[in-house]
Amino acid sequence: MTETTTASPTLLLTPVEARVVATLMEKARTVPDSYPLSINALLLGCNQKTSREPVMDLSEADVTQALEDLREKNLVREVSGGRVPRFEHNFQRGAGVFEQAAVLLGLLMLRGPQTTAELRLNAERWYRFADTSSVEGFLEELQERSPEKGGALVVKLPKAPGAREARWAHLLCGAVDATAPCTGASDAPAGTQARLDALEAEVAQLRATVARLCQELGVSPLGHNE
Repeated sequence: MTETTTASPTLLLTPVEARVVATLMEKARTVPDSYPLSINALLLGCNQKTSREPVMDLSEADVTQALEDLREKNLVREVSGGRVPRFEHNFQRGAGVFEQAAVLLGLLMLRGPQTTAELRLNAERWYRFADTSSVEGFLEELQERSPEKGGALVVKLPKAPGAREARWAHLLCGAVDATAPCTGASDAPAGTQARLDALEAEVAQLRATVARLCQELGVSPLGHNE
């Protein structure tokens, strides 16, 4: 029988909504010069092949619908000005959590269940935690969140056979399969993953810059005038 968690927060997101808001949270910290994001830049971030678990293949319609729903939940705002609509997250205020807790929830939404050591490493470009004990402390606060505040937002999963550490998962999309195997972005060696993350961020920033310049010059993003 599959073991699942039973607790879930008042604030519930679909997997697509979680990917969209977490991508906005990530890009706000890793490529601030390109933030807030256009729908095209947001779509590229959502569909990245690295630092994502699971990897998704969302359409522009998927992202647009998720943005509408997230705005109703006060987790995303549209920024006025310019010819292209841009969006920014309002997760910390909308979810009612501290900055450190928001960082951990964003990473869990993007990369799936992780250990405290993985979370601390993956958070380097978002927020520098002093040590894994501080990460554990914030996770425990999120797990023990009172019903008056909406209940637990994370859960500590049972330690997998042969694993040295237990993993944590978010509950923003409802119950979690506590027996799911560890897969995805955190499988890569730490140094390799860090380099991939840096390259991914640089490519996203360059694409956003090129797109903005093309709009100002009135040419196609690929340089093919019609």
